[in-house]
Amino acid sequence: MPIFPVRTDAPLLNGPPQGQWTAADWEQLPADGNRYEIINGVLYLVCWSDELYTPSYFHQYIIFNLTRLVGIPAFEQGLAHVAFAPIGVFMPGCDPVQPDFVVVKKERAAIIHDRRIYGIPDLIVEILSPSNRAYDETTKMNAYAAAGLPEFGVVDPMSKQLRIFELDVPGQFREARVFHEGDTAHFKCLPTIEFKVGDLFAGAPDSTL
Repeated sequence: MPIFPVRTDAPLLNGPPQGQWTAADWEQLPADGNRYEIINGVLYLVCWSDELYTPSYFHQYIIFNLTRLVGIPAFEQGLAHVAFAPIGVFMPGCDPVQPDFVVVKKERAAIIHDRRIYGIPDLIVEILSPSNRAYDETTKMNAYAAAGLPEFGVVDPMSKQLRIFELDVPGQFREARVFHEGDTAHFKCLPTIEFKVGDLFAGAPDSTL
């Protein structure tokens, strides 16, 4: 099922017209097991409580490996704090989004407070799936660039590829650095932590997307 703006005139999810949603409205959403994001005032449903539309095991496996290969070393070396979905990240025009994987460098830890991240992280990584590819690579990428996110990673499980975008000018990422399964990569915000891209995917007992 593709990601789409929510019908906010539905009786089970009342709210302002699309384009006028705010962080305060998001905080009032029902605890229905779904995952919602607001981009430029538009409410999106990005994860369903229905078991058919929750992230696949392979999606979660990649998040685990990002944590193992990047997040834990960054924490143990005193470099950064990490978080993974569901976590509310509030940035200009993104209030909130719930990225798959988030890095906040230690010296900027003050943006983490009151259960959320209020500010621009140093890195966000999204993992593509058949239902979210266009949303992550277009809607969210444009919103992240407009917010001023300095570094954005996209993991593509289908091609076993990692693409890293760095902010070029306000509102625009430069062309991606592309890493394939056999390559060694690192994120600019964590230059001392290298990992093999193939290790994000290797050993998964089920790679169904």
